[in-house]
Amino acid sequence: MFETIIGLEIHVELKTKSKIFCGCSTEFGAPPNENTCPICTGLPGTLPVLNEEVVNLAMRAGSALNCQINHVNKFDRKNYFYPDLPKAYQISQFDLPICEKGFVDIKLDDREKRVRITRIHLEEDAGKLIHLEDAPVTLIDYNRTGIPLIEIVTEPDMRSAEEAVTFLKELRAMLEYVEVSDCKMEQGSMRCDANISIRPLGQQALNTKVEIKNMNSFKEILKAIQKEEKRQRELYTFGEAYKIKQETRKWDSAKGKTVPMRSKEDAHDYRYFPEPDLLPVFIQEENIVKVKESLPELPTQKKTRFAETYGLSEKEIDILTGRKMLADYFEAVIATGVPPKEASNWILVEILRLLKDEEGNEIPIKAVYLGDLIKMIEAGKISRTAGKEVFEVLAITDRSPAEIVEEKGLAQISGTDELESAVKEILDHNQQAIDDFKNGKSQAVGFLMGQIMKATKGKANPKTAKEMLEKMLVNL
Repeated sequence: MFETIIGLEIHVELKTKSKIFCGCSTEFGAPPNENTCPICTGLPGTLPVLNEEVVNLAMRAGSALNCQINHVNKFDRKNYFYPDLPKAYQISQFDLPICEKGFVDIKLDDREKRVRITRIHLEEDAGKLIHLEDAPVTLIDYNRTGIPLIEIVTEPDMRSAEEAVTFLKELRAMLEYVEVSDCKMEQGSMRCDANISIRPLGQQALNTKVEIKNMNSFKEILKAIQKEEKRQRELYTFGEAYKIKQETRKWDSAKGKTVPMRSKEDAHDYRYFPEPDLLPVFIQEENIVKVKESLPELPTQKKTRFAETYGLSEKEIDILTGRKMLADYFEAVIATGVPPKEASNWILVEILRLLKDEEGNEIPIKAVYLGDLIKMIEAGKISRTAGKEVFEVLAITDRSPAEIVEEKGLAQISGTDELESAVKEILDHNQQAIDDFKNGKSQAVGFLMGQIMKATKGKANPKTAKEMLEKMLVNL
């Protein structure tokens, strides 16, 4: 029997307007190489100047993740040559990082576990290589160069791909809540490297680890770790453990397997040495206390409050509080006067469908509009079926539910005179159903209700129509 050992390295882009060592914009999606200058492109004679907000955000992250904030930390040069690294070194932190010795508690299948955080250090991001299909050249976009990052390094405390993804989701939520990063994985704001090894149950020593590089989707991270775990187990099982080498691999989603990239370097291969152009960073204790006191409500605290206030199930609360965006949206919807359970149902089913589960980042429908829509359904002004039709329009337009209902003629018929006329007409043409009802066949009511809904094109208020139908049937 074997057990899997997993440690993670997570790169998170910090939410600043300018880069870590220069004034260039951190805007995502700008034209290639537009947000660059001599400093972030590494031209000779330039000097970096540290962005103070980067330090503040790293302290917030460390505080939220229960880390020790180091009063003294410094920057180092990590030397390696790669086309997306214009200086041929990366300014990072080696032996004196800004944060150390933290932890995150996770829950999976009613099991609670603590994942220890070794360190959080600051560094600059590299550029982006663009490999053109069927072309003999590779393009480089340096816009990302110099974007401020924190790298969060965990201890090898996770024992399955599911634990790793659960930890990553909890980590993303915490970073979103303290507004350190937008954590938009599809834009590369949060990326993960996974270190994986296998060992026999009961063995204490760690075996050779393999790193899977640069993953930015929970679904793909889960698949990649599971496939690499399976590969290593099979090699151990068939006596070919010698084939497991300390290397960096990448996840090929199309082929459904990890493939080799390069041999993995040890720290000494990077020839770290102190960055001569930047002074050490000194952080006063009062600043650390101030940051800790300024932290907002964290996910665990919000879960407790939701359970006490809204009467939702544990699963509903876990999903709603798993993203700050969803939690804020939920509370904005119920602020319009909607019952919490109804708001939760619409968000967890319809809104998550628009977001493609839990990985999307932009809710296309205003909270006040969803609130208005739910209230119209609750008041019987439109049917639930019509409500879903209105919802689809809300997702692609900025018009209010009332405008859409009026335009499409979806308002329910609740007026006594109009509804009474429709019910009488159906009864006049369905004597057999009336006879069936009098003979004790209750399904006749369902048949007649179907005819009423069909005649009114679904606009009859079902509750009012059924009450009126039953009353007329009894009096016939």
